[in-house]
Amino acid sequence: MDGYALRASDAATGAPARLNVVGTSSAGHPFEDPVPAGGCIRIFTGAAVPDGLDAVAIQEDCDCDGDLITINAPVNSADNIRPVGHDIMRDAAVVAAGTRVTQFHLAWLAACGITRIQLHRRPRVAIFSTGDELLEPGRSLGAGQIYDANRYALRALLANLPVELVDLGILPDNEPLLDQTLADAAKGYDAIITSGGVSVGDADYVKQAVARIGRITLWRLNLKPGKPLAYGRLGKAVFLGLPGNPVSTIVTALLLAKPALLKLCGGDPEPPFTTTAILAERIRHRPGREEFQRGLLGGCNGLLEVSVLGDQSSNRLASFAAANCLIRIPKDASDLIPGAPVEVLPFHGLL
Repeated sequence: MDGYALRASDAATGAPARLNVVGTSSAGHPFEDPVPAGGCIRIFTGAAVPDGLDAVAIQEDCDCDGDLITINAPVNSADNIRPVGHDIMRDAAVVAAGTRVTQFHLAWLAACGITRIQLHRRPRVAIFSTGDELLEPGRSLGAGQIYDANRYALRALLANLPVELVDLGILPDNEPLLDQTLADAAKGYDAIITSGGVSVGDADYVKQAVARIGRITLWRLNLKPGKPLAYGRLGKAVFLGLPGNPVSTIVTALLLAKPALLKLCGGDPEPPFTTTAILAERIRHRPGREEFQRGLLGGCNGLLEVSVLGDQSSNRLASFAAANCLIRIPKDASDLIPGAPVEVLPFHGLL
């Protein structure tokens, strides 16, 4: 702080203390001569404290008369001085391995004089949707067709990850074409994420194709929505087959795909932020699967309260329109009553 650097012992006996100003230390221009007993140095914020001095009396507590100052308040050792090593000690880690480098880390590295660090390259991630019924938004729907929302959701949900995301579009329910597309993608991408085609239907071709040309190591989760999820390998590429229902796609992308891709980037994903809220209305739940419902989190009488947003069917993207959280229902829970405490995952901690 702006003031006078001194030996605290010269001003510790109580106010007022009188000292002689023998020099000045400013930022980038330190005072380097010895400071005699009973002397002090005019000092400015950011300046180095001369050797032998151990405190700064702030200028608001001092009266100056030429080269003589009167200190009107007691001063203790280390007052208004940032010690060596205050920000970081010698040999301490600046950024640990597995950390995603943010704007704050860049500033921290620069402050430590570090201009080069070893990073993981951005993984190349391919996404595509499957299904003869899918059509790009903006085109005219034919009989039995729907617009593909899942790729647009995935592109937005994964956009802030440190990956190179490539959209391969919509693939029809054609086994030879799926085999060839997956085989080609395995050669050029580190991860392949699909939506649809991994359930138990006769037309769920994606899981079958991966099993033919690669391997499936996990299929189906004890989760609602999101049960028909597949995980495996296509050569060196990670394969993640998300369910086709759009709500299931979004929930599994948030809870599983994003952490998996962060791990692929060399990072160490943290568990999502959760909090506890009071349930505003009954939730019906049959024990057996962990469930995540879309909810609206807000305040009520100084407490957090969460409401369920309508029908929770896995096709209803409308349930996300006003939602700002997911409500977690443990797999062994029965119906939850109004007033019960529940765990919620706010979207700001997931997106």
